Amino acid sequence: MKGTYKAMQIGMSGSLELVERQTPTPRASEVLIAVEACGICGADATDIDRADRTLRPPRVPGHEVVGRIIALGENTPSIWKVGQRVGVGRLGGHCNECGECRRGRFNLCRDQPTVGFTCDGGYAEMMIARATGLISIPVELSSEEAAPILCAGIATFNALKKSGAEAGDTVAIIGIGGLGHMALQYARKMGFRVVAVGRGEDIAADAGRLGAHRYIDANKENAADALNGMGGAKAILTTTGNSAAIAALMPALAPEGRLVVLGVGKDPLQVSTGYLVGAERGIIGSITGSPFENEKTLDFSVMTGVRPMIETMPLERAAEAVQKMRSGDVKFRIVLTMGDRSNAHQ
Repeated sequence: MKGTYKAMQIGMSGSLELVERQTPTPRASEVLIAVEACGICGADATDIDRADRTLRPPRVPGHEVVGRIIALGENTPSIWKVGQRVGVGRLGGHCNECGECRRGRFNLCRDQPTVGFTCDGGYAEMMIARATGLISIPVELSSEEAAPILCAGIATFNALKKSGAEAGDTVAIIGIGGLGHMALQYARKMGFRVVAVGRGEDIAADAGRLGAHRYIDANKENAADALNGMGGAKAILTTTGNSAAIAALMPALAPEGRLVVLGVGKDPLQVSTGYLVGAERGIIGSITGSPFENEKTLDFSVMTGVRPMIETMPLERAAEAVQKMRSGDVKFRIVLTMGDRSNAHQ
């Protein structure tokens, strides 16, 4: 095992800088991972912008991490082995002590790190992870393919399961980006009538290839009217933080339908309470999932052929990759790769 490793950390200026760090030793119930791939998520930009600039050492972002275990801390469960390929998502490992953990709601644990924000993430050749946050990666998926599923995949897969929709129901997806392009695929494979809602003709062909039965260009037609012309939507899944766009589509929610909110915006969502009560409509939020749920998402992806559309860039170009993601000039996910994987099996 090398004594040092490369990492992209958030410098005092707020920009990413390439540094060399000393290889850490995992503590009890932790593992050391040799990172092979790390997806770039929209939340990474927020993590970078709001990072504590006085933190020493500076924070390393990234929470769609796939790699191999190269060292085990004491008391690590026996299911994890050196050389095993694992992943780590946004949630860095539940505490097993809080009330939510005792209820088995591990994704709602009140004492777990947020990877890339409250603990170091995967923009690095190595990272420390809690054993309770580890996810087993199927052999059928490459590390680059698996990485975005650990965030964009699990978030949309779980949201669709919570939507209340059944096979044959109409489900609308607002926002066809990093999250939305996964949601379209899962929705189609789950047997829903899938409607993609976006802005502009440039995304129409991609939406169809990803699984949409119908694409609505909100620049050209009233999306709510179009959906109501199809009988309304049993579920609307929103991956955008644009509250006005969400509110404009709410009139298309069928009786007993459910709006599932994934995208986080700054403005409040305006909705009439009478509209909700009168037809028993509902609004819920959905946050990622536990490691077990993440493994189910990976397995479903393998069984149904769902894959993220990605482009890869080396770790050293992380700053460029983040800027490209911010600009929206990517279809649909960027994944950082590590040039040296020689430590993975040691």
